[in-house]
Amino acid sequence: MKGSAVCLLLLWQAAIGATRDAQKPLKDKATAIKAGDAGQPTTDLAPGAEQPVVQQQGAELVDAALLELGKIPLATRKKHKMASGLLSFTARYLLKVLPTMPTTGPTQKQASTVSGPAAVAKGHLERAAEKKNSDALFLLAELNFFGYHNYPRDLKIAFDYYQELAAHNGDTTAQYMLGLYYSSGIGNVVPQDQAKALLYYTLAAKRGDPKALMAIGYRHHSGVGAVKNCETALGYYKEVADKAIEWYRDAPPGGQSWVQEAWRISDEDGGIYGEGASASSAGLNALRRNLHSNENADISDVIEYLDLMSQKSDSKASFNLGRLYYEGQRGLEKDFESALKYFFLAASRYWKRDGRAADGNKNGADKTAAEAAGFIGRMYLRGDGVTQNFDKAKAWFERGKSHGDAQSQWGLGVMLLNGLGVRRNIKLATELLRTSADQDYAPAQIQMGRLFLDQGNPEDVKTANYLFELAARYGNLEAWYYLAEMTHHAVGRERQCQLALSYYKTVAERAEPLVSAWSKANLAYELGNHDQAFLHYLMAAEQGYEKAQTNVAYMLDAKFGKLSLVEMLIGRQENKVSPMANANLALIEWTRSSRQSNVDSLVKMGDYYFYGIGAEKDLAKAVQCYTGASDYQQSAQALFNLGWMHENGVGLTQDFHLAKRYYDHALVVNSEAYLPVTLSLLKLRMRSAWNTFTHGPIHSIQDEPKKKKDWSLSEWINNFIDGDILYEDDFYEDYYDPNTIDGAEIFEDSNILESLLIVGVTFALVGLVWWRQRIQLQRAEAEERRRREQGLPPPPPMFDGDVMGRFPGWAAGGMGF
Repeated sequence: MKGSAVCLLLLWQAAIGATRDAQKPLKDKATAIKAGDAGQPTTDLAPGAEQPVVQQQGAELVDAALLELGKIPLATRKKHKMASGLLSFTARYLLKVLPTMPTTGPTQKQASTVSGPAAVAKGHLERAAEKKNSDALFLLAELNFFGYHNYPRDLKIAFDYYQELAAHNGDTTAQYMLGLYYSSGIGNVVPQDQAKALLYYTLAAKRGDPKALMAIGYRHHSGVGAVKNCETALGYYKEVADKAIEWYRDAPPGGQSWVQEAWRISDEDGGIYGEGASASSAGLNALRRNLHSNENADISDVIEYLDLMSQKSDSKASFNLGRLYYEGQRGLEKDFESALKYFFLAASRYWKRDGRAADGNKNGADKTAAEAAGFIGRMYLRGDGVTQNFDKAKAWFERGKSHGDAQSQWGLGVMLLNGLGVRRNIKLATELLRTSADQDYAPAQIQMGRLFLDQGNPEDVKTANYLFELAARYGNLEAWYYLAEMTHHAVGRERQCQLALSYYKTVAERAEPLVSAWSKANLAYELGNHDQAFLHYLMAAEQGYEKAQTNVAYMLDAKFGKLSLVEMLIGRQENKVSPMANANLALIEWTRSSRQSNVDSLVKMGDYYFYGIGAEKDLAKAVQCYTGASDYQQSAQALFNLGWMHENGVGLTQDFHLAKRYYDHALVVNSEAYLPVTLSLLKLRMRSAWNTFTHGPIHSIQDEPKKKKDWSLSEWINNFIDGDILYEDDFYEDYYDPNTIDGAEIFEDSNILESLLIVGVTFALVGLVWWRQRIQLQRAEAEERRRREQGLPPPPPMFDGDVMGRFPGWAAGGMGF
């Protein structure tokens, strides 16, 4: 009973979640703008839950400003078809290889001036702000901070607006932004103060702000400006995960659907150190597929190729194209209309209108058509791009199920389980879901896991846990949440705080549309607005996103590594460097990223300490970073750096032999490091030879000793009998003297041993023969006495009586004694 009660409690918590009351805006809907629009300010005004809506002074001015801002076209992704000629290809290649300096962070003030509708909107908002209108204060803060619509960015003015809004209205977003200012010190508006940052984050988190909850949870998880405490961090992340699962389930069957936007911008260059030199793109990681690597074709090229193959009646290409449009990906927004078109096209090449199979289908066309039918049924079940229609969904699911499609089986199972357009049939639904789950379909595994978890028996709970783990491999949000809940409440699993925390953190971070602005950041970066992208990445980095921390550090790091073509000719002008592009912030983000197991970030952190960038030069810390990265057995760069430091005695004891070991190990980890390692080894051997020749104090390169094999007595006897011991290399090594020039002593010792063995065997044979002859002689004498006593004649002699006297001479080769 106790186990069943715990499981029921777990299901109840997973179903409703632990969420706070929603915050109510101060103004009516006419004042609000869509949060999902890229490049558009968003409102988050919350004086408190369950308060009546009050018309503020200046509300009409805010409405007029929003109308003006609505006249400005929003930035969208535009895919341009690139020319394929030789000249255009050469130009693109030259632009790519020329050294450039990407943005190193937004400037505190933009040089451009506001004009047009943005200028009119600014006037309205400033007049409304004078009347203490909270909406106007918030919009002005957002415009000054992010620089939407080419609004002149002024971080100091934005800080003042956020501070006023937080002090007088208790706005959670304003409190979070103040925490961001104090945590990062952006724009040098305020000095870094982690205590004040924690204070503002806590104020916003107490009122349920998801960003603040994640930020303070990450700080307690990593010990950033707060005491490192797993249980405290778990509590904050759990609250966000509960909100995320409620948001996820507040959707049609199958849950919310969105495109995962989190990524590392360094992946476009093959990693932080470039293609092949970074741990993320070298060694074993080179075998992994990286969608963002520059070696992969552009999505527009993929779509163009698939469309061409689809026009040639390739059903698989039609299906893949439909799936691309349906699921979307970073850089490609969802297009349900196009997806449905290609799904229908793939299905129509196998089925006729009446549902009968067409003649002359190629092998595999039935499977492709069944998968397309599953997606069509899913779209009608959820209402994705079409009017929700359970009858049509059931019809398409039936088609797919007849050919064993897992998604169709899941869809029918969900409809039967919940009575969606059909009569409930739990038994049949369970059979369909089980069949789908056996095909490794994650949504079906989740449904079956729920059913097993509801039983409450230990074996059923164990099965549910196994199914959730299978579904989690595909990044299913519900699977991670169930694993987090079961681990946290010790249901079918041992309670482990760190493991439960990692599960809750994964759930929170994967609910990107709810808790972060990844889509805005990526869109701004793709459109070349790196300043705005930097700020959005910085906000996500504060929430604990490792990829965002890497992005912030990578954008700041460009200042120290790359120069523009003009700066290469005339030199870098220091007065042009942004005050936000500080090395200290870059080092902080490299450090935080490295603590989340980013190997390249750990190496980069060592580089900063080695060169004294963002901190005092500290070779001991650099060695610690390189050593820690080398322990992952993934970074040839870290191993190479340790070898160089041993070779030159920088930060480590100068030791040519250890330097060679690190160089060799770097080549083992990454074969692409062949050229630099080979050149370094060549130089190292020359230095080592000179050191040996001059009797220098440095430990020169030594031949690696081979381990001698220890023979047991039984092994010695067996090898001696088999004769193998004479052919074992280790046998000769036991007698080898490296000071011997020609090794003749080895063979002399072997000859002596062989002679002694022969002499010993000879004496043994002599003894045996002598003993045998003596026995025969005694028997002959006894026979002669017997015959004499019986009066019989003596027997004839069997051998010469003097044979024993002549035997020693025969044994010695006829020489005699």
